[in-house]
Amino acid sequence: MSGIGENIQLNSNSRSEDGKMIIINQQPVMECALDMLTELVQHKTIILLARGDSIPTAVAIANVLTENMLKGNSKIQNIEVDSECPKGNAMVSIIKITVTKTN
Repeated sequence: MSGIGENIQLNSNSRSEDGKMIIINQQPVMECALDMLTELVQHKTIILLARGDSIPTAVAIANVLTENMLKGNSKIQNIEVDSECPKGNAMVSIIKITVTKTN
């Protein structure tokens, strides 16, 4: 298993009132899911944030966590979808998936 810094980008203020916020980039799903499992055990709630082409990766990670790794012990608490138009560029979709450990 690789170190968490290799697979995900953490904000310096990555702890929100709802849970630990983690920005997902395009990366191997299973490697990142293992890293997210560690984070979920430590923090009970994590928020996966993805933009554009990274959205399918974030959705796959959330599904692997809740349906395979922690089946019955976790749930997707909330999903928020939004978009932004940074400085006149094309519109980019954003997804924020909150995963909670229930037991």
